[in-house]
Amino acid sequence: MIDDLDKKIIRLIQGDIPVDPRPFAVLAEKAGITEDEFLARLKNLIEDDVIRRFGATLYHRSAGIRSNAMAAWCVPEDRIEETGKALAEFKEVTHCYQRQPQKDWRYNLYTMIHGKSDEDCRKIAERMSGKVGIKDYTLLFSKREFKKTSMEYF
Repeated sequence: MIDDLDKKIIRLIQGDIPVDPRPFAVLAEKAGITEDEFLARLKNLIEDDVIRRFGATLYHRSAGIRSNAMAAWCVPEDRIEETGKALAEFKEVTHCYQRQPQKDWRYNLYTMIHGKSDEDCRKIAERMSGKVGIKDYTLLFSKREFKKTSMEYF
């Protein structure tokens, strides 16, 4: 059961989180409670599975990132785990996940690479390839962004 204060907290976190050294203190003040109480209630909402996922969205263009490329890698099955972990360590990578290859698409590991230009993304992918010893990959560059919004419940 969630009360009115929990709903207020959910309302506050479902939008943009303040860019502040203590963003939850700012939100707590808006809710009329202390930062500690705000965080405790947020923790309870997560533990009670009321909130299942809490994430942040970086508006990459505002941060100077002008190019994105999904690198699709063809990795031997017995190297998926080690390769995925190694590729995920690159600071330019925000997503790394495994998928089943398809009949006409042999790639089974994917990394989202962010760079200042398409050429920058290519160079990053080359470094990544050199680190893991996987030469069979392709880059799919983003052309347009369609959605980057948060869910709204209250």
